[in-house]
Amino acid sequence: MLDDQLVERNLDLDQAAAEIAARRQRWTAGGLVAGPLTWRDEAAAWPQPLEEDRSRVEDPDSVGICITGPADAELSVVLFRGGWADADFLASLADEVVSEAADVRSAQVFGELLDDYVFRAFGLSRPGLSSAP
Repeated sequence: MLDDQLVERNLDLDQAAAEIAARRQRWTAGGLVAGPLTWRDEAAAWPQPLEEDRSRVEDPDSVGICITGPADAELSVVLFRGGWADADFLASLADEVVSEAADVRSAQVFGELLDDYVFRAFGLSRPGLSSAP
């Protein structure tokens, strides 16, 4: 049996981008501004530039997004096809910078992780949950 950390993942970043797209309307309705997706191409020469146009990326290695909200709150999340996500946010609710890395096993898990980060950074309730106390 292989150690779980030794199993290399190859997440479908286009599916992860679809998870982001499925949330944009809710974010906008909640007063947030979601920037363009940024893609990094593994096949590009070093240093690999970030591209906003997916068609310019031959071999996607990561996809990321930056979301801003009231009171200078900001969230940046990058998913790497190897199965982890890096998140940095300035939480308006806590007035502190948070940096985390999370294990991600699928695009769906990434979507759930996004919901959690948006809740923690901006207080925007997760889908299906009421924001009322």
